[in-house]
Amino acid sequence: MLAEMIQFPNLSPEIFSVTLFGTEFALRWYALAYIVGILIAWFLAVRAVKRPALWANEAPPMTPRQVEDLMTWIILGVILGGRIGYVLFYQPSVYLQNPAQILRIWEGGMAFHGGLLGVVLASWFYARAHNINKLQIADLVAHAVAPGLLLGRLANFVNAELWGRATDLPWGVAFPGRAAQKCGQALGEICARHPSQLYEAAMEGLILGALILWMVYRRQAFLASGRILGVFLAGYGIARFIVEFFRQPDAQFISEGNPLGLAWHIGGFGLTQGQALSIPMILIGLWFVLRARKTDLDEVRA
Repeated sequence: MLAEMIQFPNLSPEIFSVTLFGTEFALRWYALAYIVGILIAWFLAVRAVKRPALWANEAPPMTPRQVEDLMTWIILGVILGGRIGYVLFYQPSVYLQNPAQILRIWEGGMAFHGGLLGVVLASWFYARAHNINKLQIADLVAHAVAPGLLLGRLANFVNAELWGRATDLPWGVAFPGRAAQKCGQALGEICARHPSQLYEAAMEGLILGALILWMVYRRQAFLASGRILGVFLAGYGIARFIVEFFRQPDAQFISEGNPLGLAWHIGGFGLTQGQALSIPMILIGLWFVLRARKTDLDEVRA
């Protein structure tokens, strides 16, 4: 078994650090992933609005300058939504007992589903304030998200966090740390786990991102408002639902009678918290896809 697993590479979560006035400041891979992901999203969105042929009536919903303004709103939505979502979805009792810890975002703790809700609300308010078609702005944002997801999951791997369940498959990774090595194995043996961060990077970032860009630039999917939004929501939800079978759940969901960490279960069968949160995404996404298809059919009949 030891010969079949992959040893975790010697990677540091920090790119570099400096000490100023007695305080250490560090640039971490995870922070860089956020920064680069936002820059790529801005680039893709600006590129899309500069191509009128992609849009209905050759009228992009926004100008490049408005895209820049929207990015500020989205950054706030990601940070606030991601943090509040983590508090509400994963550790509400802990933070209710210590409300001041909610503000300590530098200690970690962000939820994608919460960040998504933050982005949705930020985009909706921006669209309403500037009288922009809400579905078109949602499509524009959704088509630019996948690269950031890819980079974020790669950063999770570098940080040796959010690893998967124990496995004896040859690509299992021996992640460092007492928590990662606590797999119930015999004393002295090394535990290998699914590199679920890489599974998510491939499914949520590479595959979903490539599909969406192909739909936008080859199939003119922006012409049917809501289609790209629906594909993104359903695609991410399906990918996350699948990965949850391999991803180690948060410790607060695991107990002696619930070793799989199912947040919603009866008699040992149920869903993890990530799966429960992904089901509404899948259903809403499919609704948007079917709605866009119906719109296409109605236009053809007309």
